[in-house]
Amino acid sequence: MKKLLNTLFVTTQGAYLSKEGETVVVNVEREVKLRVPIHTLGGIVCFGNVLCSPFLLGFCAGNGVGLSFLSEYGRFLARVQGPVSGNVLLRREQYRKADDPDFSAGMARMALMGKIANSRTVLKRAIRDHGEKDSMDAEKVGLALKRLTSYLSTLEKENHLDVVRGFEGDAAHTYFSVFDQLILAQKDDFRFSERNRRPPLDTVNCLLSFVYTLLVHDIRSALESAGLDPAVGFLHRDRPGRPGLALDIMEEFRPFIADRLVLSLINLKQVQAKGFSKMDSGAVLMNDDTRKTVLVAYQERKREEIHHPFIDEKVPIGILFHVQALLLARYLRGDIDGYPPFLWK
Repeated sequence: MKKLLNTLFVTTQGAYLSKEGETVVVNVEREVKLRVPIHTLGGIVCFGNVLCSPFLLGFCAGNGVGLSFLSEYGRFLARVQGPVSGNVLLRREQYRKADDPDFSAGMARMALMGKIANSRTVLKRAIRDHGEKDSMDAEKVGLALKRLTSYLSTLEKENHLDVVRGFEGDAAHTYFSVFDQLILAQKDDFRFSERNRRPPLDTVNCLLSFVYTLLVHDIRSALESAGLDPAVGFLHRDRPGRPGLALDIMEEFRPFIADRLVLSLINLKQVQAKGFSKMDSGAVLMNDDTRKTVLVAYQERKREEIHHPFIDEKVPIGILFHVQALLLARYLRGDIDGYPPFLWK
């Protein structure tokens, strides 16, 4: 099993990253703040005005450590990755399958079934744990749960890719229509009416978009490690600059990891309204302290262990991305009969 490697998040503006022996050194105002051995890192994510030496870029590339550069507020800008060591035959098979409408529809259906099933589990647990509380309309959440169940039943049949995409939109609308019911604390400061992005227009969407960005980074790295091309997806079709396959695989992890993390941060009052600001454009941004709180919570969440139902093993959540990437590679090679999305129980 692949060793769980940490992601180094650098958020301090003006930080400078360099190579020193076999370590990554973080300097702020010419003072060393951190030294990290390269073999303990799976990736480096830099937010805003963070500089890296050319020697460090080559060092990371040679050790399979990808560097992602984001704006100060989490918008993806670019990624630096060393030579791809994946099997060219696997990638050629991925490209052929992506051009097959029937195969693409089947893969898209499995990704969406994983997303809907895990969304159902989020709602079911909310009803079980908080259904008696006055702040939650358990009946409304229950109706959404039934609708998601009906979508799952329909998706078990063969469907055209465009039909599958239609179900994705309907299911997402149903799920997010009751997402506000799952927010049990700080209701005045963290109200949710609908999903919006580019830019997020409220505090909840700001948190969701930020954690989704972190998820994409980790899943993209896992796909590259398995020898797959993260840009060529099945549900999310080719678009320049978009990691379509990473977005496909992320669907099954959105409810289980990202959405639940955001809800926990709000309901446990680990983030507060004072940690956000609204720009003249209407965009809502989080400050540096809040961003660090989210990053720490995300890393801690990845270290928690969970049982994977398909491989029947207990693994850290951060390893799930790699497990799913390897399962997809096996499916594309024909070693297994279908792609099994991760289903949270």
